[in-house]
Amino acid sequence: MKDTTPTIFIIFGITGDIASRKILPALLSLYVKKKISSKFAIIGFTPEYINKEDFRQSIRDNMGISPGKFREEDVKHFVDHIFYEQGYYDRPESYFSLLKRLKCLDDGFKQCSNKLFHLSVAPSLLKNIVENLSVSGLSIPCEGNGGWTRIIIEKPFGYSETSAIEINNKLLKIFTESQIFRTDYYLAKDVIQNILSFRFSNSIFEPLWNRNHIEKVHIKLYKSCGIEDNGSYYDKVGALRDIGQSHLLQILALLSMEKPKVFDSEHFRKEKANIFKKLVIINKKTIQNCFVKAQYEGYKHEKNISEHAQTETYFRLKTNINNKRWKNIPFYLEGGKALSESKTEIDVYFNNKNIKISENDEQNILTFRIQPEEGIKIRFWINNLYSEENNDSKNLKFKYSDSKNFILNSNSHERIIIDAMDGNQTLFTSMNEQVYTWKYIDSIISNWQQIPLGIYKKGSRDII
Repeated sequence: MKDTTPTIFIIFGITGDIASRKILPALLSLYVKKKISSKFAIIGFTPEYINKEDFRQSIRDNMGISPGKFREEDVKHFVDHIFYEQGYYDRPESYFSLLKRLKCLDDGFKQCSNKLFHLSVAPSLLKNIVENLSVSGLSIPCEGNGGWTRIIIEKPFGYSETSAIEINNKLLKIFTESQIFRTDYYLAKDVIQNILSFRFSNSIFEPLWNRNHIEKVHIKLYKSCGIEDNGSYYDKVGALRDIGQSHLLQILALLSMEKPKVFDSEHFRKEKANIFKKLVIINKKTIQNCFVKAQYEGYKHEKNISEHAQTETYFRLKTNINNKRWKNIPFYLEGGKALSESKTEIDVYFNNKNIKISENDEQNILTFRIQPEEGIKIRFWINNLYSEENNDSKNLKFKYSDSKNFILNSNSHERIIIDAMDGNQTLFTSMNEQVYTWKYIDSIISNWQQIPLGIYKKGSRDII
């Protein structure tokens, strides 16, 4: 049953890219679908000065709403519920002003509302924001049977193991673990979730899902665009921290984890954390053979980038999981910006060492296509009497777009918001996951000075 308690969404960084492209369009869609209470408000908290008369129009323009996708009256009514609160992240007085605004809205609702704080800001700002939420009393939920208070934090959650632990300790002094939602929106993608269904619902694959039958796994996340207007953020992060610690390792966990005893948030997140705990730590000797980093040509001329920047915009990593199921099986993680195409794809290579009957590379390959053209493909082999090679490869394919029974949600933030409102943490990362993944990434970063930074031309993956 839908919670009918009024809900206020407070978005820190409302003028940013994630808020404009993901969070606000998701809220609009949920509003139109009647998935959120009709009594709601959205407050954009930002240090930027915006003319209040122009605020709502600029928000609407930045959302990029496709003509005809929603009824005009629905869009107008939704935008009329968005308010602007100028405030500085490091100044307590700004938060007391925000508190007054929330109390005014609650007075209008005639009850204490749910409060969902959505932090779409750089990790360096989290400490000040969380402290000031506490000082101002904004972190205190309603008394009695009033609404809840929860906090969503967009990735990256820190820059290192140390910073992640520091942020978490600060959060847990103010919020309970059940109030904290550390998000990686990739986990909420329908196609990513179907990896688990494919593995655990098809008995023909799960018995083969181990080191005895799989030779290697290759996970790719390519972007054809460069860093665009995100230079000030990206140059502090780089590709490995941006997508390696989050998206790619989360996909790795879904591919390799054991089946949870119960499919709830506690057991699901525990099994993922068990995989991250078993990642083989990189050292000075092993990094030479397992890591490549590079930067696209012209990166140093991008806006807000230093001419001496050594930030990697592409990386390729070979990692191993030291457990019974996967020991000595390589998992390749690869991704970056300004590459030859935009796609996210997983290739699972089954070994053929015991069944090879010709000179062909008779290897079965299972491919999950996450985007674009979402689907699943299996390469298999058949005998062809009219071929000189005798055996020919064929592909068995399924595309989500070809089936009327599958409707993929293009905005995974809808699922994130609904789950946070329901208190369901399954698709949000636990602190243990963050600590183990950062520990692994830190082992690479602390040794990667030994690896030269290659250069590649935009639209290529050929490192010079």
